Amino acid sequence: MDRGIRTVDDVMKLLDGLFAPEADRWTEGAAGWWDGFYGDRSKPVPFFVDKPDENLVSYLDRGLVTPGRALDLGCGPGRNALYLASLGFQVDAVDLSAEAISWAEERARETGAGSAVRFHRGDAFALDPAEFGGPYDLVHDSGCFHHLPPHRRVSYLQLLDRVLAPGGRFSLTCFASGAMGSELPDADFYGQSRLHGGLAYTPESLRWIFSDLEEVELRRMRDEPAESPCFGEAFLWSALFRRPS
Repeated sequence: MDRGIRTVDDVMKLLDGLFAPEADRWTEGAAGWWDGFYGDRSKPVPFFVDKPDENLVSYLDRGLVTPGRALDLGCGPGRNALYLASLGFQVDAVDLSAEAISWAEERARETGAGSAVRFHRGDAFALDPAEFGGPYDLVHDSGCFHHLPPHRRVSYLQLLDRVLAPGGRFSLTCFASGAMGSELPDADFYGQSRLHGGLAYTPESLRWIFSDLEEVELRRMRDEPAESPCFGEAFLWSALFRRPS
């Protein structure tokens, strides 16, 4: 007889376990899958380019975000973390994949930005509060949120509540409904034990999920040509929210 459910964390782990192992892209157990994904750097993956997100560049150019402390969630090979460091941010960047972190650290050495970025391989939900407790003036997520199952939005919001400074900005890039990602109702993912590559979101759903934050801007990401100095794909939303002071 198993009667082990006592805390919210117990419930989260139970729900995690309803998904097939190969569907996991968000727990520590997914590190191997992401290592395989990042292992071949020659693959034509759009976000393997060494370019920052166009929306992030736009926020800085317009003064919607200003330098301070930043946390890059699901940093991959570090393109956004290194861009922020080049503008004077002190950056913590986290990813599940050792391959991604190794690649990011190589890029940091090549650019000389290593002292301004601290790369961490691990689970963003399990970061040591004493070391990664914030407060951060900016939390940036380019492609992490849409790989979470519905129940892990609770963990995500708890993380933001813990680390985002009053008046801080939260920048999000995620799959846009009608363009990329699954549009199944939340409950259906549990019955099918998989996430179908990631979840699509509408503007209304993003506004509801992050309703404790103030919306600054929510739009489709601009599609950037190959010669652009920025990364941009029109199948993504780019959203900027502000935590009330």
